[in-house]
Amino acid sequence: MAWAEVFTQSYVVGFILLFFRFGALFIATPIFSHKSIPNSIKAAMAFFFTIVFYSSMPPLDIPITIPSIFIAILSELLFGLVIGVILQVAFNVITFAGGLISFMMGFSLASAIDPQSGVSMPIISQFLSLMALMVLFSIDMHHWILIFISDSLSTIPLGGFIMQENLFNYIIYATAQMFLVGFMIAFPIVALTFLQDIIFGMLMKTMPQFNLLVIGFPIKIGVAFVVLIATFASTMLILKMQMLDAFNYLEMFF
Repeated sequence: MAWAEVFTQSYVVGFILLFFRFGALFIATPIFSHKSIPNSIKAAMAFFFTIVFYSSMPPLDIPITIPSIFIAILSELLFGLVIGVILQVAFNVITFAGGLISFMMGFSLASAIDPQSGVSMPIISQFLSLMALMVLFSIDMHHWILIFISDSLSTIPLGGFIMQENLFNYIIYATAQMFLVGFMIAFPIVALTFLQDIIFGMLMKTMPQFNLLVIGFPIKIGVAFVVLIATFASTMLILKMQMLDAFNYLEMFF
């Protein structure tokens, strides 16, 4: 690419569209969308990666007019948001499972502000979410996202993203899978909690002096923590497989 071409209209518009593609991605995807990262840092990261990937940007294939540029910017924002929604749905398997576990342990009122989403959620969900972020860093998922954007430049031209019906179908499918897989992750604790409730109910019938609040709840919480620790590795493995499935679908769609 000659230096004279860098400042032509098509390449300037292409730079702006590429910046919006990265910016929308950093707003919506896990890891990059973390609320503890200031928006100014996200914008600076989007600008930096735009410069890095600018040399691999294909020639712009849209007319250089204000309406077409505006539509192209909306298309790039939509592209980043769709990617973010698909990855966030796969990631929210952990938070949904944590909510079920917190409810069964009696921690549903023990909530805190989640630094990932900025909303209040049960403390077990927050713990699993933070551990899941560490796992995503360990498997280099932030690199996967950047590589995916690099590959998308050759398959989806700048300003040329269009929502397809299969994307809507996959988002519906992924949302259903989020509830199903989340319940599967929480099932050992849910099942043991139901079993303990049955046992405690039988004990209270046979021994009325049995104090459920003093004895039963600490036992329930202790058993749930033991099961949570025992199943932690498999839970993170399920999360990894969910994220891999999401990336496989992204490659198929795009």
